[in-house]
Amino acid sequence: MEQLLHYTWKHKLFPLTSLLTTTGKRVEVVDPGLSNRNAGPDFFNAKVKIDGTLWVGNVEIHLRSSDWYSHGHEKDAHYNNVVLHVVKSADTDVYTQDGKLLPQLVLAIPTQVEQQYRQLLATDQYPPCYRIIPSLSKLTIHAWMSALQTERLERKTQDINRRVKLCDGSWEAGYFVTLARNYGFGINGDAFEAWAKSIPLHAVDHHRDDLFQIEAIFLGQAGLLDVNAVPEKYQQQAMNEGYFAKLRNEYQYLAHKFSLTPIDAHLWRFLRLRPQNFPHIRIAQLANLYYQRKAGLSALLACKTVKEAQDLLKTQVTPYWETHYAFGSNNPQPSTDNPQPSKGLSPFSLNLLMINTVVPMLFAYGRYKGDERLCDRAFDYLEQLKAENNHIVRMWQQCGLAVTNAGDSQALIQLKNEYCDKKDCLRCRIGYEYMRRPSPYPALQREGSR
Repeated sequence: MEQLLHYTWKHKLFPLTSLLTTTGKRVEVVDPGLSNRNAGPDFFNAKVKIDGTLWVGNVEIHLRSSDWYSHGHEKDAHYNNVVLHVVKSADTDVYTQDGKLLPQLVLAIPTQVEQQYRQLLATDQYPPCYRIIPSLSKLTIHAWMSALQTERLERKTQDINRRVKLCDGSWEAGYFVTLARNYGFGINGDAFEAWAKSIPLHAVDHHRDDLFQIEAIFLGQAGLLDVNAVPEKYQQQAMNEGYFAKLRNEYQYLAHKFSLTPIDAHLWRFLRLRPQNFPHIRIAQLANLYYQRKAGLSALLACKTVKEAQDLLKTQVTPYWETHYAFGSNNPQPSTDNPQPSKGLSPFSLNLLMINTVVPMLFAYGRYKGDERLCDRAFDYLEQLKAENNHIVRMWQQCGLAVTNAGDSQALIQLKNEYCDKKDCLRCRIGYEYMRRPSPYPALQREGSR
């Protein structure tokens, strides 16, 4: 409920007259201040008039006055510049660390706001605000979607910066790890990231002109050239075909040369995975991409259009993988009804790589370099790319939100993951619109007031 009190103060959802401190002094809220989600007072740089005197400083909010002491603020000098203590219930006087008696304002949460908030928390239908979405203005939706797009890119930027740091500050290596992670397409993302981190690219570069050696290092580092990584029923077939043994022998030589240690093959997940997404196929595609010098950040930055970036990421596999999904496991025989699928990236997969790798990398590197052109290019790409088609996007479409491009779908994924799933309706602009309106649903209103 303290969050709701924060919300009431932030949006000034209270009478602007007749506000009094606990000692009877008149209060006028000129500016509630800037909300602070980090350590320190709840609102910075607020402006309040107390008995006609303007005070500029910080505001702290608690359900009860005594929470000031429960949180140890009376011992913390960071709270000495608090000018007003806002509470739902005043049960004691409060003093700052430097001995100042703080004025306190008892603030009531409007009944309508509390009822609407309880409805959002209690509604079983998902998302709980679905009823008002069709009535929202295009301007409100556009502004919120734009903010959510940026939020999502900022979050992905944090992930990329973490990878770059783990790669000793190398953006080229950080890009390769990011690209590899997204080749896992969710289910094997963690395994692909661990795999990419295990590959010393400076060593692989010595053999960049030999696709067979690159494939040997890539598959070997994945732990897939261990005989025990091949299902027992396929082991004999794999050995008879010869390609597995050739790759394994080459990897053993290169592993000794560069002191390589593979990841645990048990990290890879195959259950309910389509054969086209088997790690063998994805790694073979990445080997081909690396061999063609198309897996580097510099090559990506040289692309000026969506088509150029898509063409850069297009890749194939070596002949063995055209007829196999794993070692010793042949493709099913093609037929008229079931033709042999291509082992290149599908348009669907390519679109996901553009959304989850290319766009965030351009944005993150643009922020790092202070180059707004790269950040703008990231947003331009999102507008041009197709929207994702997943259960999250379909849910919002059913609620009445239009999804026309990848920027929209990314915004809605951010909305569900960071707001709806966390019940953080008080920071959501749709939640704000929901709570500021009188409930048009009497039955729900009665439930919320029980």
